[in-house]
Amino acid sequence: MKDLQKELDERKALHLYRSRRISEGPQQPEKVIDGKAVINFCSNDYLGLANHDAVKQAFIDGVKTYGAGSGAAHLVNGHSKAHHALEEELAEFTGYPRALLFSTGYMANLGLAQALVGKGDTVLEDRLNHASLIDGGLLSGARFQRYAHNDVNQLEEKLKTAKGETLVLTDGVFSMDGDIADVPAIAQSCKQHDAWLMVDDAHGFGVLGEHGKGCLEHFQLAQNDVPIYMATLGKALGTSGAFIAGSEALIETLIQKARPYIYTTATPPAVAEATRASLKLIQQEDLASRLNDNIHYFRSCAAQEKIKLSESQTAIQPIIVGDEKRALEMSEKLLEKGLLVTAIRPPTVPKGTARLRITLSAAHSRQQIEKLIDALVIINGF
Repeated sequence: MKDLQKELDERKALHLYRSRRISEGPQQPEKVIDGKAVINFCSNDYLGLANHDAVKQAFIDGVKTYGAGSGAAHLVNGHSKAHHALEEELAEFTGYPRALLFSTGYMANLGLAQALVGKGDTVLEDRLNHASLIDGGLLSGARFQRYAHNDVNQLEEKLKTAKGETLVLTDGVFSMDGDIADVPAIAQSCKQHDAWLMVDDAHGFGVLGEHGKGCLEHFQLAQNDVPIYMATLGKALGTSGAFIAGSEALIETLIQKARPYIYTTATPPAVAEATRASLKLIQQEDLASRLNDNIHYFRSCAAQEKIKLSESQTAIQPIIVGDEKRALEMSEKLLEKGLLVTAIRPPTVPKGTARLRITLSAAHSRQQIEKLIDALVIINGF
């Protein structure tokens, strides 16, 4: 048998060991982590909806109506009226004929790739795609290739030699860098080569575009440009789960063939009710503008202090450190000052690009952002 403890010790020596922190209370900017009060700058709760009163009440009402669990998979008897209503509302909001709920974004990406392509086909992916997209492509059994990050010319060359059905998978907003894929150019290349395109908009849905409809609205694209649209519900919407939107035939194909959908217990209906409340809120309140104000304020303050940031205009604002040990040390120093910022290291990011991954929320105050800027100046001597 493998010496597991030896492997763990080696990981610690390389500063790549991962540990969990224990969080108390709801998801919000001010939290208690491992018994210490902190300002949270590493949450994906971009709009502050995870602890919103209306969302919580919808969850409570959902439990009263449906109970705590769904009891079965969607295709057995776990597909509730709440699930169905949410799917219809997500389809209407995104502008697609149908939407299908999945328990997680990871499962959605695995299920989509496996249902559409297999042996003799081709999957092409951005090199910096999320792990779930990479794993979905690899597990599909299709010929798997990656193109350089956001390099549409290289994608075009690979499309020319692709065999069988071809599926192109890309993040909309890249989760560790915060930059946005060149979706218009990718979509055009896929059309020219009769390839499927799916955009994983986990970090764009709810926050990009005039009405929060994600990177497609940001680029003024529609379903004929991107035939498959996936987004998660546990980030900007503050709840849990994911969905894929597409044509009637696509959704019915996933219901028949996507194994992570078929063989998984449905999420509790109460979660669907909470998500419906979140979806209403992002249409009724201009939450994204508050987030954008905070992004602009953070970047402006950072520029004044000559803090070097990546070229990101989204809520994800990484500071590339490079060395894994140094990134951990900086994260710990920030924690000592009451600021929670995660150090991201390989294999999540390429070797030599360890970073502090700062994420901003509409719920952050300017005073909290200023405190973070002041601490960054002190710990790194900017």
